[in-house]
Parts: sequence; C-alpha cells; structure tokens
Amino acid sequence: MGKINEIVFDCDKPARLAQFWAGLLDGYAVRDYDEAEIARLAALGLTPDTDPTVMVDGPGPSICFQNVDGRRYDNNRVHFDVEVSDRSSAVERLKQAGAETVRVLPTYTVMRDPEGNQFCLVDAREAMAA
Repeated sequence: MGKINEIVFDCDKPARLAQFWAGLLDGYAVRDYDEAEIARLAALGLTPDTDPTVMVDGPGPSICFQNVDGRRYDNNRVHFDVEVSDRSSAVERLKQAGAETVRVLPTYTVMRDPEGNQFCLVDAREAMAA
C-alpha cells in the first residue's frame, strides 16, 4: 500500500537538530549541499546553517527537519525508539550533545533532543534476551 518516505520534525533550528540526529543514528548524515543549492539559499539570504529545511539521509527513511513557528514543545506525537548496545554510554554521549534524560526504566531511557522532542534509547535485542 505505501512506505515511509521521510520522517518530519518541526523545529526552531533545523541545522542543529539535523546534526544531532545524524550523530545519533548509525549510517545517517546531513545531506550535502551542492553549489546550486548553496546559490539558491544565498539568493534568499540563507546559508546551510540557516536553511529552514535540512535533510538527513541514511539506510532507512530520510529525516526532514523544518522550521515551524509556534509549535508546541510539551508533547510530540511521533518519536524514535533507537536501539543501542550500551545504553548508559549512549545516554552520556547524547547529554554532551545537548539531550536531556526524562526517565530511566529497566530496558529503555526516555530522552529529549536539544529542542525537546522525545525519543527512547532501548537496549539491543541481544541484551534484552539475556
């Protein structure tokens, strides 16, 4: 019937949030800006750092970070569960990158990215089976 094309985050600072998520997800990176796109942005008075829409590509669906004024930060309707092999190390690394811990449970940790979007770090399936 259909498949996920991309996942979209409404945010204040798309470039910053895109870098955060590209650093969190294995195999993902911020989409490169070619000369034509840099020229298009410049004509609008923008740069890659101030681009209102920043894309992150990887082995799964693309992730779009778009600037939206007036969004609510107290709740987001979609979030990622990100599987990690060493949850405590991942939590510390992400806190250094601007995330915050919301709560810690036996098999997952609820966190917020630098703009308050919730996500969960879950233990790798092998660790959960042990």
